[in-house]
Amino acid sequence: MTSQTARSGFQQRQFGTLTVIGWTGEHPEDERDSPFLLVYSLGDGPDGPEAGEEALRAMLEQVGLPIGTELVDGTAAGPQIPVTLMVEGGQAVVTMPHFTAQYPATPEWLAAVAERGVVYFMFATRPWPEGAPGAPVAEDALRAFVSEEMMAGAAHCLLPVRELKK
Repeated sequence: MTSQTARSGFQQRQFGTLTVIGWTGEHPEDERDSPFLLVYSLGDGPDGPEAGEEALRAMLEQVGLPIGTELVDGTAAGPQIPVTLMVEGGQAVVTMPHFTAQYPATPEWLAAVAERGVVYFMFATRPWPEGAPGAPVAEDALRAFVSEEMMAGAAHCLLPVRELKK
């Protein structure tokens, strides 16, 4: 699933283990696959899942990402958006203040990225202890987690895909 690197100066230890998962889904308007990335905590921070959720909310607000169903369009926002997505060598790397997460992308996800050039990115504040890194995640388990409740407590961004210059 991912690796995560926390940066100094924030309450990262409260977040617990952060991980990222990607998938593709059919876009209702054109019936082509769209790529998605979701960052979430396992809720295993030292003060428990509630403290982790509060710390994630505070971090997202501090960096300027609204929590709720509002979509921040990174394709229009330009350099003001505090999240970047780099895809290279089968890896997707999400970088924002306070951490960087890496996703070993599937061929289907990479194909959708190549076609679309953008990724729908969500950063959940609600913990998902069942989504442990390296463990397979069943589609129905992912669908159950990505619920209205999770979506309402997450930040949402449309991220342009950047690649290393050759």
